[in-house]
Amino acid sequence: MDSPPPPENPESQRQPLPVIPLSEPPTQPPHHPTPLDFGHAMHRTIGELSPGQRALEATIVEVLRTVYDPEIPVNIYELGLIYEIAIDAESHVKVTMTLTSPACPVAGSLPGEVQRKIESIPEVKDVEVVLTWEPPWDKSRMSEAALLDLGLI
Repeated sequence: MDSPPPPENPESQRQPLPVIPLSEPPTQPPHHPTPLDFGHAMHRTIGELSPGQRALEATIVEVLRTVYDPEIPVNIYELGLIYEIAIDAESHVKVTMTLTSPACPVAGSLPGEVQRKIESIPEVKDVEVVLTWEPPWDKSRMSEAALLDLGLI
């Protein structure tokens, strides 16, 4: 009496997947996205930035997130007080910012604190902070996180 053939092993029938070689090795290191890459910037960037300038801009934003208006428990970046950040090829930085109102009690000290914090970044050559009242600040400039923190949404 003939016995049935043994069941076939599916593993032995699998063919290895082909390996497709890269035509050229990558010429640049992989890009690690920052919040700025996804359009979450609360400011306007002036000019086209090189990758190094973009990295410096991200560092500046992180430093700005450590500066608080003493009357509001939200950092000035999330409050929308930073209007523009400009960085030239030599790493000279110009920040245009506002305050929540012209009568703000920290009007004399907050721009200086912003300047000192940005100057502490080793890559920055010098910093100019410009205080403007146009357009006037209002809560529509605040990030969603800031609105949530303050219970406004």
